[in-house]
Amino acid sequence: MPPSARTPRTAEWLDSLGEWSWPGQRVATAEVLPPSWVPVHPPAPAVPSAAPLPAPWLRARRIAIAVLLSALVLVGGALALRRPLGLSTDSVGARATRSSAPAALLPSAKLIPVSKDHSGSSIAKATYSSVALHHHGSFYVYLPPGYRAGSGTRYPVIYLLHGNSQSATAFLQIGLQGELDYLIAKHTIRPMIAVMIQGGPGSNNWRNINDLHYESYVLEVQEMIDRMLPTVPARSARAIAGLSMGGYGAMELTLNNPYRFGVVESWLGFFDGLEDQLHLDGRTISKLGLHAFLYGGASDKIADPSEDRPFAAKLRAEGATATAAIYPGEHNLETVEAHLSSMLKFAGRSLSAPQANGSS
Repeated sequence: MPPSARTPRTAEWLDSLGEWSWPGQRVATAEVLPPSWVPVHPPAPAVPSAAPLPAPWLRARRIAIAVLLSALVLVGGALALRRPLGLSTDSVGARATRSSAPAALLPSAKLIPVSKDHSGSSIAKATYSSVALHHHGSFYVYLPPGYRAGSGTRYPVIYLLHGNSQSATAFLQIGLQGELDYLIAKHTIRPMIAVMIQGGPGSNNWRNINDLHYESYVLEVQEMIDRMLPTVPARSARAIAGLSMGGYGAMELTLNNPYRFGVVESWLGFFDGLEDQLHLDGRTISKLGLHAFLYGGASDKIADPSEDRPFAAKLRAEGATATAAIYPGEHNLETVEAHLSSMLKFAGRSLSAPQANGSS
């Protein structure tokens, strides 16, 4: 695309990008991924067999177990009414019937305009009190050229997850706004909305960890966006993509919430521990379909590029349409920027078309 179409990197409103290297720097600041990001499932230790209990003790134990189970059922029913969005302990069947949270229970946010470019697209930001994070959450939104609230047009959405200790504005700094403007103007893709979610510091992998529910946070934002903006509120019109740690998060969120996203992309990401979840989702993926694109950098020393093609093959085996590629480059923003256009084309062509208000 023409260089003039890109958002200038010197734009003063952009935040710091954290610990990533910049295109053109010879020494890359590698993203540090501690062992905590690798899901570990150690085998359960062998339990020595105990001596048999006398009959009276067996009867007492059975009664105690029955009382405990009854109490757990009652507590579980009560907690279900208060459960945060997107917790990842449900079976696929249970997730299939889970409905979105009522709008009255969702937090609210207001979009504040940040900038508008010569093509007519704009960037806005929202900060709000997140239920999932127990403190504030925030996100940036790209609104395409010609977007006008109340026009009756509904748009597909791509959600973007950044890397470790990075800012959501990293996507803007590598030219997301200019690339989308250009592809939409050339009718290569249909107009879409892009949501860049600001995550927390460290290697949280966009997962629910302790009291900070980053997976639930993404779903919280997704439901807020469907309420705030004229989106196509359907799985086929939602894509999610991420780079590095965000690539893992995008894939984990898709597999853990198979009725939410119809398109997923991993940019310089990894897939540790996701094989079992993929297998559990096989029937859903086969029924509903899934478009996936995975790519790695040939010289990446952080996320092993040799994982991309095998995992894409596993996705295809479960019924997805999955493509993988290994491009020249290292684990840095320069590699992402070089192939951003291809990734946006894949997402845009895989998403359903904008619809007139009220269409299904």
